[in-house]
Amino acid sequence: MDFVFVNHLKIFYILAETKILKERIIFLLLATILSFSIALKAQRDTSSIKNIVYAESGNTKLLLDLYMPVKKDPYLIVWIHGGAWRSGSKESPPLGMLPYGYALASINYHLSEEAALPIPIFDIKAAIRFLRGNAKKYGYRADKIVIWGSSSGGHYAAFVGTTNNDKSWEGDLGNYLNESSSIQAVLDFYGPTDFLTILNQSTPHGLEVRVPALKLLLGKPVEQDTALARKASPVFQVDPTDPPMFIVHGDQDNQVPVNQSLELMAAYKKNNLQYQLEIVPGAGHGGEAYDKKELMEKMNKFLEEVLKK
Repeated sequence: MDFVFVNHLKIFYILAETKILKERIIFLLLATILSFSIALKAQRDTSSIKNIVYAESGNTKLLLDLYMPVKKDPYLIVWIHGGAWRSGSKESPPLGMLPYGYALASINYHLSEEAALPIPIFDIKAAIRFLRGNAKKYGYRADKIVIWGSSSGGHYAAFVGTTNNDKSWEGDLGNYLNESSSIQAVLDFYGPTDFLTILNQSTPHGLEVRVPALKLLLGKPVEQDTALARKASPVFQVDPTDPPMFIVHGDQDNQVPVNQSLELMAAYKKNNLQYQLEIVPGAGHGGEAYDKKELMEKMNKFLEEVLKK
């Protein structure tokens, strides 16, 4: 039996022996049993396959984890973790969309301390090709794939979406080169979008993180190669063929300025593309504000609309 659950029972027993707050004891006991039942049901309703090799780069095996709902033939969301491009992993991805019937693939890719651009983009696109090529094997749909990321992962998600069918960012990694790496919807949570403006918009704390992070990502400081910084910015990749995008940003973000999402929204609006912008009042860079059910419901509604087209 779960250690925490056993401790709860011991506490209930002690309180009962001293006849303290009997009604509250009963309520707490029932609430605890219900929470454990819900957690067990969630585990039963979700299956996972860990450490699937989607490609090999030199001696490095690139891995992903797949989370599947009970629903048959679900749409697939590809999760791109954050970490200032230099850290993080596929472990512990957000699973808030699984209850709505989506499958989720959480992938690892080369961090910027291992390889600068364009290598991480080549990795991500190889993962999408692999996932599309193995859709029947694992049981999700291949026709429409969604990409989702937060922070630097949001940058990668937006960039992959805005470079659909751009061969210069495709690479030749993996065994599924005949598959498409295009995605049909983007979920961008507080991702950097314009490397030419982000430093001027940043707080002192943001600069401490962003300046060295961008130097690693680009292989040189931004000011030494503004052409590369521009090319690596999603706002300059937007064109009328890009997929719908759901953009989320907190208005108190002190790491990635909210103006970065406003710039991306403006680029989408200029190209008459479908988008939805959600500004989260009081939210900073990450945290519980981005896990709330209300936000997941808005995201699900958006995806239901765009994926049916």
